[in-house]
Amino acid sequence: MASKLLMISVFVFDLIAFALAIAAEQRRSTATIQTDNEQVYTYCVYDSDISTGFGVGAFLFLMAGQILIMVASRCFCFGKPLSPGGSRGCALLLFVMCWVTFFIAEVCLLAGSVRNAYHTKYRSSLLYNDQPVSCETVRKGVFAAGAAFIFFTSIINKFYFISYSNAKGGAGPYSGEAGVGMAAYK
Repeated sequence: MASKLLMISVFVFDLIAFALAIAAEQRRSTATIQTDNEQVYTYCVYDSDISTGFGVGAFLFLMAGQILIMVASRCFCFGKPLSPGGSRGCALLLFVMCWVTFFIAEVCLLAGSVRNAYHTKYRSSLLYNDQPVSCETVRKGVFAAGAAFIFFTSIINKFYFISYSNAKGGAGPYSGEAGVGMAAYK
């Protein structure tokens, strides 16, 4: 029952993280170049900054789901050794893939959030023929890439935990007599 509850709660965390990453992609900051009242300078005006919050929220929810899975599986390194077999090898492979996709998703979300929060303060003068203002924003697809890797991490996490549980629940080493059993001769 505990593993079902764990899987459901991790699924909910990953689903919320995915939804927040998609929302962050849809609500990225955009900028327009405005001219001041005296018609001397141009500068950037940014709209809402809500996608930064969405990106950070997705970052935290994905991290919470990953922590739950790793605590439940003792991060694959601690506890009783797993029984040998295909489930242990599969769990090891999925453990590595889970961390790789998690890291890529977190980097995309964190980089997108930081870049979205950064607003350039440049201005240029129309009188002196300065270079035009470059209003930098987050590139399209950064949060979407994070959402895609959240999806991959979610799937791989579930398969990892199932493989880990299968390898953990297998038959333990034989603790009986090492010799060949002999019956009494009559």
